[in-house]
Amino acid sequence: MPKLVAERTFGDKVIRVLQGDITEQATDAIVNAANNYLKHGGGVAAAIVRRGGDVIQKESDKIGYVPTGSAAITTGGALKAKWVIHAVGPRMGEGDEDEKLRRAVRSALELASQRGLRSIPLPAISSGIYGFPKDRCAKILVGTAREFIKQHPESSLESIEFCLFDDETAGLFKGELDALGY
Repeated sequence: MPKLVAERTFGDKVIRVLQGDITEQATDAIVNAANNYLKHGGGVAAAIVRRGGDVIQKESDKIGYVPTGSAAITTGGALKAKWVIHAVGPRMGEGDEDEKLRRAVRSALELASQRGLRSIPLPAISSGIYGFPKDRCAKILVGTAREFIKQHPESSLESIEFCLFDDETAGLFKGELDALGY
């Protein structure tokens, strides 16, 4: 079970930083840091398919290509979460990475809201094999979540969480959450 690192409430919405395994989250959906072709061969994506089963990859194959900055949804298979939202973040060096990462996060949050979901954890999208600096990732993801809450007070999302595996990344996200204004 992931442990709580930090939490901030904004009206009736909450943003949390958790440390642990995102595949263990019993939320409406979890977010996968996906590639454009939704081939879940490494990192968070591979862990999600290992835990959730081949149905996630089979449904992803039917979706096919997802542009960078966009998101798609599949069922969660055997995961505790009913859905997996596959957000495609940028690779470092491809250009306009910050804005593409913002769009990927917004796309995931919008998709969750459209589906009427209440709770969703996200990993540190693009900060693994895609090489996005973890400090910039934390700043963009936490800031985008806060901006989404401000712009969409009617959203079904009650809880936006960042579920991070290692101490360093969890600490960076905690720092960004602590620094947010109300």
